[in-house]
Amino acid sequence: MDDWEIWEKPDEVRLSLRERLVLARIEAGLRQDRRFARRMGRTRRRARTGRTGRARRGVWLPAAVLLLTVASVFVAVMGIRTSDPALLWCFALLWPLTLLQAFRLLCRASRVRSGHGSRATPWL
Repeated sequence: MDDWEIWEKPDEVRLSLRERLVLARIEAGLRQDRRFARRMGRTRRRARTGRTGRARRGVWLPAAVLLLTVASVFVAVMGIRTSDPALLWCFALLWPLTLLQAFRLLCRASRVRSGHGSRATPWL
C-alpha cells in the first residue's frame, strides 16, 4: 500500500501493537491534562453526569436579556409618563446593562460552533 492509497482509504490503516500502546499513553496523558480538557470542551463532570453544563448555562443569557429588556422598557415608559427622576435614573442604569448583555448574546449567536450543523447555537 503506497501513500496515496493510505490517504484515500484512511479506515483501512492498521496500527501495530507498539503504535497503539504509544497512542494509548499519549491519550491517557492528554486526559489527565485539565487545561487541555477545558480547551477541548470536556470536563470530568460531563462524562459522569451525561449532561452538559453549557446547555444549562446557555439558557440564562437569553432569559436575562429578555428580562432586562422588559424591565428597561417598563421603567422608561413609566419614567416618561410620570416624569419621575428616580425612574429615569433607573432606566439610565438598566439600559447600558441591557445593551451589554444583548451584545454578549449577539456575539454568542454569531459564533459558529462545530458539531451543531447549520445552526449557530442550540437555542437559535
